[in-house]
Amino acid sequence: MDSCLMGNACLLNKGALGGGGGSLFWGESFMNKAPNFNKNLSFTSTKKVNHGVACSLLTPNIDNDSLIYPTPGFQSSNADPKNVVSIILGGGAGTRLFPLTSKRAKPAVPIGGCYRLIDIPMSNCINSGIKKIFVLTQYNSFSLNRHLSRTYNLGNGVNFGDGFVEVLAATQTPGEAGKKWFQGTADAVRQFIWVFENAKHKNVEHIVILSGDHLYRMNYMDFVQKHIDTNADITVSCIPMDDSRASDYGLMKIDGTGRIVQFAEKPKGPDLKSMKVDTTVLGLSMREAEQFPYIASMGVYVFRTDVLLKLLKWSYPSSNDFGSEIIPAAVDDHNVQAYLFNDYWEDIGTIKSFFDANLALTEQPPKFEFYDSLTPFYTSPRFLPPTKVDKCKIVEAIISHGCFLHECSIEHSIVGVRSRLETGVELKDTMMMGADYYQTESEIASMLAEGKVPIGVGRDTKITNCIIDKNAKIGKDVIIANTDNVEEAERPSEGFFIRSGITVVLKNATIKDGTVI
Repeated sequence: MDSCLMGNACLLNKGALGGGGGSLFWGESFMNKAPNFNKNLSFTSTKKVNHGVACSLLTPNIDNDSLIYPTPGFQSSNADPKNVVSIILGGGAGTRLFPLTSKRAKPAVPIGGCYRLIDIPMSNCINSGIKKIFVLTQYNSFSLNRHLSRTYNLGNGVNFGDGFVEVLAATQTPGEAGKKWFQGTADAVRQFIWVFENAKHKNVEHIVILSGDHLYRMNYMDFVQKHIDTNADITVSCIPMDDSRASDYGLMKIDGTGRIVQFAEKPKGPDLKSMKVDTTVLGLSMREAEQFPYIASMGVYVFRTDVLLKLLKWSYPSSNDFGSEIIPAAVDDHNVQAYLFNDYWEDIGTIKSFFDANLALTEQPPKFEFYDSLTPFYTSPRFLPPTKVDKCKIVEAIISHGCFLHECSIEHSIVGVRSRLETGVELKDTMMMGADYYQTESEIASMLAEGKVPIGVGRDTKITNCIIDKNAKIGKDVIIANTDNVEEAERPSEGFFIRSGITVVLKNATIKDGTVI
């Protein structure tokens, strides 16, 4: 939880600190007073300040308080993050995650109790030392834009010196092509190519393309270093894959130097077998190579800046997608290398993968953890009180900030921020996202007296195998179990969908007392 509070800082007025007008980041007045402090770096070291400590005046009345931000937790040798820009693609419609994406962009979908999917690539960038970040948005982008501005707005948040986080929203521009929405990942970047052409003149040598809907922890500068070491034009991050899942992904073949020579999109049968490669070339042991004979693209790329601009403007001006069009076409006349990422990675592309990845966080030991002292994941600071628990049974669960739990049972579940569970509630194999606001005790009592349902889960309700979206109102004596094992159903008027056998209670939905699903 502590790491959640470190994802944001504040902008102070110089007048409040006794100076003139205008504003400054935390630490600016300190830098003005300390001659040994390098003003061109936000993370620096002197004889008096440890590497990674950004000193700052938090109030006009406290002269020696400080806020500690870790230096980039991932260290690299030669690649310079100052010469790298990252582009996070957050504009997809997210149809496979519907109904969770009915009122929000896919990267804005809550995960892990208090985070959003966009926090994954954003935190990986910060921890890798990459401070120049663009986020491309399009569909249902209001909550995503709000989250980014609250958490990563460098004019009113974490001070990264010369860094920035810029949201590039889909917009109309002059010309026929400028009147269209983003047609794909490559087209989204192409429509803002003038931005990156400008960046080219600021010593940006490499551009990292990231997706906003993956769960993983990665040092992007290791990725860029491999790109530099192999003198690559394009490098594709890939994961080793076994036979059981290989046909669900875009696969690649490599030669003995790790250069990509062939792509195949979700091959089946003989086509799948033909995509087997010797993964020892990328660093796997012989035993691992036998178990994982395929490599699948993660949808994470690094381009030399001049190569990316040339491909988008001149070589393939009508190609709209990186993974299925531009990169496979560039294999013949460019050095396209594979970078092996042999760690936890999950594509949060469907309701089932989202559900499974969330519940896997509750297991002991988990395959993936949000907390790491060197590379924490950041999110919006909510300043909520600790959760209050009264006579509850909690087994393999994650309970977020500011919840009220009364004599309930929670097993293998995630309970999101501001959740309220009343007496007798049983929650099992459930992802509950929580609420955006509190209702007072008097408001709850008034609603119950009028026969209405307040936010949260009412008395003696039993819920299993379910995703409960934000601000859902679930009454008393409700049963959500899908005992008929229905795989797909749509009941928007009743406040729920069923996807892959998982019941999804809609955002702001009301499930009346005594309902059985």
